[in-house]
Amino acid sequence: MARPGLATRLYQGEANINIVGRRKMWFTVAAALVLIAIGSFVIRGFELGIEFAGGTSFSVPATAEGKTLTQEQIADAVEKAVRQADPDATVGAAQKVGDGKDASYTVRASALSAAEADQAKTALVSDLGVKAEDVSDSQVSAAWGGAVTRQAVIGLIIFLVLVVAYLIIRFEWRMAAAALISLLFDLVMTAGVYSLVGFEVTPSTVIGFLTILGYSLYDVVVVFDKVQENTRGITAGSTRTYAEATNLAVNQTLMRSLNTGLVALLPVGGLLFIGAGLLGAGTLKDLGLVLFVGMGFGVLSSILLAAPVLSALKDQEPKIKAHNARVLNRRASRSEDVARGERTRSADADSDVQPAMAGGTTPRPGARPAGRRATNRGGGAGNRPGDRRR
Repeated sequence: MARPGLATRLYQGEANINIVGRRKMWFTVAAALVLIAIGSFVIRGFELGIEFAGGTSFSVPATAEGKTLTQEQIADAVEKAVRQADPDATVGAAQKVGDGKDASYTVRASALSAAEADQAKTALVSDLGVKAEDVSDSQVSAAWGGAVTRQAVIGLIIFLVLVVAYLIIRFEWRMAAAALISLLFDLVMTAGVYSLVGFEVTPSTVIGFLTILGYSLYDVVVVFDKVQENTRGITAGSTRTYAEATNLAVNQTLMRSLNTGLVALLPVGGLLFIGAGLLGAGTLKDLGLVLFVGMGFGVLSSILLAAPVLSALKDQEPKIKAHNARVLNRRASRSEDVARGERTRSADADSDVQPAMAGGTTPRPGARPAGRRATNRGGGAGNRPGDRRR
């Protein structure tokens, strides 16, 4: 008979991976990562895009005088023109917009005055050989990014309130608290990656942040639903502690979480590495990056953080605490009974050997057997030759 696969053995509890039992280790790792992320927020900050920091955006056609301009040519030309107008200005990467004859490149720079922007446009026309009317510039105010940020924060708060209310009604407040902690961990770590690596924060990044909220909670709710199924009426029995039942639920949903995460990350990875990396679609980079990082942390936190946090909270509940103590005491008594039974069997085996050894001692060399000596004493002497009865 073929041996069942890993998923089957995990579901049946035969290939038990102790995740919840190592919750102190996961909590330590999570706390260290959060501290690193917060430290990066304070020291490095964030690389804000033009929508949040304000600046000037230049649009340059991809063709000039019948020849096609490359992304590197346009990026170098814009940087040179902007630096001539303002030596302290910063210039971002060129992003392609559209395709074919209507294709153009957008390059963002720090804020320039109207005179500096006109000077940069004149330099671009002379350097690239494009028509002056085909080159455009636009000023972006930081106030627009601030408005987007405020609306995103308001939406985030409303989302969290509704989610917590749903989880309390659907499960209980401890599960809602564990899910919220897992979700906040995902957000902090995703923002920490942006801060550490220096990725640019754009409106697409904000949209991606709001998108990963739902994905992270989806996987956590699936795990908690199985936990609720395994722990329903658990205090009536005495076979598993709450932490052990929770760990079984994590094992039973482990393969599902990994498969779902992999299927979700593949298209996002294609969007990020192929669309933004190979094809140069810079507008996809910001959205793809935040989704890829956020979903990756979402899969890990639903397995290694949400369930252990729930177990730690439930173990403080008096009813669960009494149940766990009863299960452990019963196991301890069973272990003592097994040990006592082994000692009893060992003692019985020794007693079976001792009577056989006590029935007689080892005879001395040359001594007569006891039966023969007794026969000779009982009048056997008259049988000797020459002996007569009188």
